[in-house]
Parts: sequence; C-alpha cells; structure tokens
Amino acid sequence: MSVDIIAYGAFFLTMALTYSIMCLGLNVQWGQTGLFNVGIAAFVAIGAYVSALLTTPETPDRFGGFDLPIAIGWLGGALAAGLAAWLVGALTIRLRSDYLAIATFGVAVSVQLCVLNIQPLTGGAFGIGFIPRPFASLADNPLGFGLANLALVAGVVLALYLALEHLAKSPWGRVLRAIREDETAAQALGKRPIRFRLQAFTIGGAIMGLAGAVQGHFIGFIAPDNYLPILTFQVWAMLIVGGSGNNRGAILGAILVWGLWALSAAAVSAFVPPEQQARAASLQIVAIGIGLCLILLLRPRGILGEGRSSATGRTPMKSKAKFKARS
Repeated sequence: MSVDIIAYGAFFLTMALTYSIMCLGLNVQWGQTGLFNVGIAAFVAIGAYVSALLTTPETPDRFGGFDLPIAIGWLGGALAAGLAAWLVGALTIRLRSDYLAIATFGVAVSVQLCVLNIQPLTGGAFGIGFIPRPFASLADNPLGFGLANLALVAGVVLALYLALEHLAKSPWGRVLRAIREDETAAQALGKRPIRFRLQAFTIGGAIMGLAGAVQGHFIGFIAPDNYLPILTFQVWAMLIVGGSGNNRGAILGAILVWGLWALSAAAVSAFVPPEQQARAASLQIVAIGIGLCLILLLRPRGILGEGRSSATGRTPMKSKAKFKARS
C-alpha cells in the first residue's frame, strides 16, 4: 500500500510540475510584461503535437513518425511553439489588454479546431498514441518509473526557474517590468516596448510548448480534448493563486491548484453515483473558482506575490514614471 501511495504521489507531482512549466511561461508574459494571453492551450498543443510527430514510430495513415529521440522532440516542440508565438505576436502584440485577450483566444480556438480536423497530420479526434515515454524500460515498475520521471521533470523545472530568475534580474528583465508598469515612461527612456513585448511573448510561448511536449510524453497519448479553453483557465488560476510576477509562486500555484483539481475529481468519484458523475465533474471548475475567489480576497497578490522591485525598491505596479530601467 505504501508503495502505491508513493507511486501515485510521484505521478501527481510530475503532472503538477508540467503545469508549473506552463505557469512559468505565462509568468514571463503576464507577470513580467503584462501581456494578457488567453491562448495558452494553443501553444501547449503545438508543442505536444510537434514533439509527438517527431518522436513516434512511423504510421501509414498519418504524417510524421520520424522516431527521433525524446530530447529532440522536446526541443522541436518548444521551437515550434516559440515560432507560432512570434508569428501571433507580430500580428497582435500592439493590441492592449482585452483586445489582445480576444485575439489570443481566437488563436487557441483555431488551433484546437485544426488538431481536431486535420486527421492526416494530427490523428483527428482519436489523437496520437504510442508516444515514447522517458524511462519506458521501467514501465513494469510503477514506483521506479514514477520517481525517475519526477526527477527528470523536476530537473527541467529547476533549470527553467534558474534561467528565468537570471533573466528577471538582468537589464532585459528590468526593461520588461518598466514596460509593464509604465510603457510611456519606458519609451521616453529610449526603450522599444513593442520589441521587448514580442520577445517576452515568444519566450513564454516556447516555454508553454515545452510544457506540452513534456506532458505529452509523460502521459503517452494526446488528443484535441486535452487542449480545450479550460486548460487556459487552469493555468491562469494557478498563476494567480501562486502569485503573478513570482516564479516560485508560479510553481507553488500549479501544485496547489492541480491538487485541488485532483482532490475534487476523487471526491466526485467517491461520493457521486456513477450515472451522475459526468454532470458532477463540473464541480472541479466550481472548486477552483471558489479557491480563486478566496485567494483574491485574502491574498490579492497571491500566496507568494511579487516582492518589491529590485530596481526601485517600490511595490510593483505602483512605481510609475519614477521607474528607471537600465539597459
């Protein structure tokens, strides 16, 4: 019994950490730069499908099947999602707040419809199976398989965290915060907001694509239903709960919200009659909504909200024209 609990704990944490990668990407876009992206599911799906096409065995009725190593698939997924983010950003990055949100939501819906209908490329509604899983040789040992994958994904999250922390403290990161807090003032200081916003949007999209690739290979199967708009809601809730603008908060929020999601699913299975479970599954969204409201009431900036600005010593979002970014 204890072995099963540890194996499930490893599975739970691995899934939570894949969402942490998505949150880290969103934190670059929203937490650092103030870009309101509600098309997260699109970039996650692109990363997952590209990685799957690169690494799966050859299939007669579907394009792809190049049978490349998993690492190449992860890299390809991140690059493809980054390229897609750059293309989308080049067209929409000049839009502000709700207009950018509408545009990115449209992109997410378009991508989801494409993966659903372009069957020769994506497998259509049936998705893509037989995606190679890391440490597949340990599949007969659930504990060893779970712990090995947990260590691998935790290493990816740690590397991303350290890299993003370095970027946040660099001159580039200070310019992003200056643009977020007062774009006009940053522009008056000689910065080019559009260029920096596009860079942040591209990097965030690439990280989301990496998350999709990592998650797809851990599960071993992907389908269009995995990338519905609810995924975007989940990731936003995770970042808000953990603390926007704080990379540690992004990781913590992903673990907590995924835990609430899993707990509510277990409660539905345990206490709701089987014939009503399909309807009761919506209670998961209700549970996250209630948790989100409580966090906003008790901790408006999240559990680990962004601290005082390293460049100004003032609370973020309040140091307007006096913010000075060094290049």
